[in-house]
Amino acid sequence: MGLDQRAEPSPARDEGLSDVEGGGVWERIVERENMFQALRRVKANGGAPGMDGMTVSELPAYLKEHWLEIRASLEAGSYRPQPVRRQAIAKPGGGERLLGIPTVVDRLIQQAVAQVITPLFEEGFSPHSYGFRPGRRAHDAVRAAQGYIREGYTWVVDVDLEKFFDRVHHDKLMARVARVVKDRRVLALIGKYLESGVMVNGVVMETEEGTPQGGPLSPLLANIMLDDLDKELERRGHRFVRYADDCNVYVRSRRAGERVMNGVRRFVEGRLSLKVNEAKSTVDRPWRRKFLGFSFYGRKGDVLVRAAKQALNRCRDRLRQLTRRTRHGKLEDIIEAVNQYTMGWIGYFRLADTPSVFEELDGWLRRRLRQLVWKRWKRGKTRWRELVALGVPAERAALGVIGTSPWRMAASPVVNEGLSNAFWQKRGLRSITERYRQLRSA
Repeated sequence: MGLDQRAEPSPARDEGLSDVEGGGVWERIVERENMFQALRRVKANGGAPGMDGMTVSELPAYLKEHWLEIRASLEAGSYRPQPVRRQAIAKPGGGERLLGIPTVVDRLIQQAVAQVITPLFEEGFSPHSYGFRPGRRAHDAVRAAQGYIREGYTWVVDVDLEKFFDRVHHDKLMARVARVVKDRRVLALIGKYLESGVMVNGVVMETEEGTPQGGPLSPLLANIMLDDLDKELERRGHRFVRYADDCNVYVRSRRAGERVMNGVRRFVEGRLSLKVNEAKSTVDRPWRRKFLGFSFYGRKGDVLVRAAKQALNRCRDRLRQLTRRTRHGKLEDIIEAVNQYTMGWIGYFRLADTPSVFEELDGWLRRRLRQLVWKRWKRGKTRWRELVALGVPAERAALGVIGTSPWRMAASPVVNEGLSNAFWQKRGLRSITERYRQLRSA
């Protein structure tokens, strides 16, 4: 099915994509509007180039020239995905997570496949599964966990799957995909992506198991593989929350938790050929564990949510990098970078019931910035003149330049008077606390 040269031009054709008639799964995948929607999504997501070096911005021009031959190879079953580029990123809790970065062309095709087959699986997925699903998010999972704890299920079976994306058994995964997707062309294409290999230090290595974490299809394939675990937990009547490969089961006692842990371990390792990470999996009180960056605590007979200690520490570490006192550049640019990070951070952690924690973080951040400015001012009369220019009386400014430690001086009353909250607000620094309150009241 080639390009219809007689058809009216369309935005999709301007991007190099062609139209197709038909209503089957395969036909819907390669249909023009679905491909155009996939292209918009890939462009919006951005991301690094794959092994061929092509960037997202270069993709539309490439498609204009090559889409017909790509489409023909897809139809003929001869299309071969490129190996993914392996990239290791540090995990917040230590260790590394291995990402597989597909080429932008393969991201486009994977996205097109995902858009069509996701609805086919969605109607059968468990309501207790929240990760990477339309209309669901991490906050919903945390609220569900909070509800179970409030009901008295105050022990959690925290199950961590060891290197899940690297260990998925291809045959078992494809058997589960084939339960819903019957078109052999679609199954063959997904199988090719699983076996496309990875490039490590310039060498292509075959992949006999695993689904590369980083492609548009990976989250859906993870949910397909773990749906059997959801169904088993439902069959046993458990209260649980799963977000991708992070699964928490809530029970009333440690003894019940140990039984559940043993049962989950047998099922995961026996039926799914996966492995439970014994070092990270445990039965414990929910307030001693973290879930999706949050933890829980009790107050006045209720169960509330807070940012986990590890999440707060990571936030402070990042802000230390952005506000280090030896950093060069304009103060306005530094503040812009700080705002970009903190507003995104509080956008996620607004779920926490801890305004005082955010107030303290705001104060600590302003002190970091005062330290940076104080360090930039030269000693002696320059610092005195800067304080006077900011409205500090000359006598008080003279007393304020005696100290030498930038961190100690950043907390002094005189420097606080000159570099006040109003000073930072005028220069565009956004308050974490104010944004938190806005988001909570919205």
